[in-house]
Amino acid sequence: MTATATTTRKVAIYGKGGIGKSTTTQNTVAALAEMGKKVMVVGCDPKADSTRLLLGGLAQKTVLDTLREEGEDVELEDIRKLGYGNTYCVESGGPEPGVGCAGRGIITSINMLEQLGAYDESEALDYAFYDVLGDVVCGGFAMPIRDGKAQEIYIVCSGEMMAMYAANNICKGIMKFAESGGVRLGGLICNSRKVDNEKEMIEQLAKQLGTQMIHFVPRDNDVQRAEINRKTVIDWNPQAPQADEYRTLAKNIDQNDMFVVPKPLKIDELEKLLMDFGLFDQ
Repeated sequence: MTATATTTRKVAIYGKGGIGKSTTTQNTVAALAEMGKKVMVVGCDPKADSTRLLLGGLAQKTVLDTLREEGEDVELEDIRKLGYGNTYCVESGGPEPGVGCAGRGIITSINMLEQLGAYDESEALDYAFYDVLGDVVCGGFAMPIRDGKAQEIYIVCSGEMMAMYAANNICKGIMKFAESGGVRLGGLICNSRKVDNEKEMIEQLAKQLGTQMIHFVPRDNDVQRAEINRKTVIDWNPQAPQADEYRTLAKNIDQNDMFVVPKPLKIDELEKLLMDFGLFDQ
């Protein structure tokens, strides 16, 4: 077993597919790097798009592709690339289409990173971020929370019904693994879709789950403009108001000391919350 730095905070980002986890993660990591933090991002999606903004659009070879092509004789620098702000970028990848479980890539990648010393004290990592596919909390995709690889979970959501349903479902997974793995929920990140009463609704959802809304990220087209330029917002335009939103999110995560075992809502409680805020109104 390799020695790991006790100061490394291991964070997993979950949320409904398409909610903006990868964009939120990379922009937050860029802000942490700007603060002088040493961060590693491990992409846990077979699409391997969790680090492209930090790498300026570079299509990084995944861990699984590297192992398929080069065998077991792999060096750390073969699977870890340096990105914006000296962040370390890793993409787990997935199996060939139609073959095997995509979740295996996460298991293989994290085990490989551990074996190669990516978490050793000599690396002096402040953070390791896992950007996890969709709202899947089973099989390989649950590994960051099931096996204690991540201690902190943040859920990206919005005021849309299915995003809130997914957030609640993820909380069930966190609660299940909290005792064995020691994982805790750090809060909800609202990635706004401009739904009516969205901020208040997510604040109330967080309260009922027993957690907090760590930050409300307003919808802003500068995010898309930066992505077209293959950059995070901070890298593309440090003076943009949206860059300050991600700086605030990063600061809130960095200073967070509220970590809880969530209390998932029953489906009728979740529907009542949605009705109370008028989401089901005609």
